[in-house]
Amino acid sequence: MTLWQLIKEDFRNVRNQDPALKSNFELFFNYPGLWALFFHRQAHALYSKGFKKLARVVSGIGLFLTAIDIHPAATIGRRVFIDHGIGVVIGETTVIGNDVLIYQQVTLGGVSLNKGKRHPTIGNNVVIGGGAKVLGNITIGDFSKIGANSVVVKDVPEDSTAIGVPARIIRRGRDKNPFSHNKLPDITKEMFEYLIKRVGVLEDAVATGETDMIKKGDRELEEIYQAFIEAMK
Repeated sequence: MTLWQLIKEDFRNVRNQDPALKSNFELFFNYPGLWALFFHRQAHALYSKGFKKLARVVSGIGLFLTAIDIHPAATIGRRVFIDHGIGVVIGETTVIGNDVLIYQQVTLGGVSLNKGKRHPTIGNNVVIGGGAKVLGNITIGDFSKIGANSVVVKDVPEDSTAIGVPARIIRRGRDKNPFSHNKLPDITKEMFEYLIKRVGVLEDAVATGETDMIKKGDRELEEIYQAFIEAMK
């Protein structure tokens, strides 16, 4: 696919991804993520051909106009959508697959001064929530989701959901809706509910004197607890 075919596809992709788009006027004046990709596609082509200083100039213009910082050496796949986009930072050795959705304030950054691969690799069909930081030479598997404001410093397997600081895997399995990034479990809430239920079992047993109730309640709660622990691994 040629450079201009990629750019045309980026513009078509916004129409497919954002139901808020009502006109070409909005497309040209209200989508900094789209324009950031527009400048990056050209800067990356120049960088790949050895025109590194000129590439940095083009990427600098894009940064000035969009407040989105993408290093011209970063590799970005097809149909990537940077929604809203203000404050997004994508480092030099970052590799992003196809059909990735990135929200505002996301950082795909490095944690090393080495000149080798030091930024993340993002698989296909990944959703990265607003404010998330994905740091280091790690891999985010295909069809995974990163919750808003999470800090990811370890690999995330395919078909997984990761949230928290540092991020933990709290769900495995692919969601039928790839953009349902709002459906994230509240780990703290789930643990408190587990503890409250356990206390309730003990209180009922003390009040009634039925020890069998404790055994039955404990078995049910143990299944919930083991499922919770397994999801956290």
